[in-house]
Amino acid sequence: MPRAQFSHIDLRCPLFIPGNRSDMLGKAGRYPASAFVPDMEDSVPMANKAEARAVTTDTLPSLFELGKPVVPRVNSLFTGLTEDDLKAVVGPHIVAISIGKIRTAGDIAEVDNMLSELERHSGLEAGSIGILPWLETASAIVNAYPICRASERVRWVAFGAEDYSADMGISRSVDVVGGDTGTVVEYGEASLLYARSAVAVAARAADVQALDTPYVKFRDTEGLRNEAGLARRLGYSGKFAIHPAQIEAITETFAPSQEEIARARRIIKAADLAASEGKGAINVGGEMVDAPVVARARNVMDEVRKDD
Repeated sequence: MPRAQFSHIDLRCPLFIPGNRSDMLGKAGRYPASAFVPDMEDSVPMANKAEARAVTTDTLPSLFELGKPVVPRVNSLFTGLTEDDLKAVVGPHIVAISIGKIRTAGDIAEVDNMLSELERHSGLEAGSIGILPWLETASAIVNAYPICRASERVRWVAFGAEDYSADMGISRSVDVVGGDTGTVVEYGEASLLYARSAVAVAARAADVQALDTPYVKFRDTEGLRNEAGLARRLGYSGKFAIHPAQIEAITETFAPSQEEIARARRIIKAADLAASEGKGAINVGGEMVDAPVVARARNVMDEVRKDD
């Protein structure tokens, strides 16, 4: 099944909800997230994994009825829980599954095979369930492009800063009190810049969407907007929320501003007029505008049409 089947699915701001919390899952309809991610992995203690699987499975029909994409996150392959998690959630109520700690294209192939078997048993069309892998280890960053290209099911990839930092043996800014881990206002945490950029570039090259890591300080709206803005500048199309209070800031940051829209319209109008007169590069408000600038303006307007 071609990736185009997933192109209409908006994952600009997916909201994580602990998979063992039926009370929180039951409130999902109150929140304007672009998608819901019942989490059976990191937000659930090992002792509660079976409970999370059962609660998530029971809640999927009601989440589906909310009209937003549902993308359960299952436990990673090395836990030995993946297959049972997939058996519990694969069905007509989800559009994809998310899975953490993917390291190689071979990991994707293994998950793809599991899904194919479960689709047959469930009577689903082959390839109808997508895969959203988390790239959050050094191996995953090195293998980012092959992972993105490993299956037609992969339509999105996510960068996971927390596990990446642990795998690299480095601290994040939230770990250091009264110290400096190398944060630059324009580029965020220096230790994450290469990996974050590598995921975005690999995703673009593979024609999939990149989603940025959650921002763990859920009461720090300014910090969230700064980090989301960085992710957008690097080429990410969205960012995960771990708290409903983060949804508004993420959604706004990844949407074109009115100023961006107005500028894009001016550029496209001037470029279309110039093309009709046989001109190439033109001057728009003191800015030289050529083909790449026009292409970026059209990208902005494509985003606007997608939101309409």
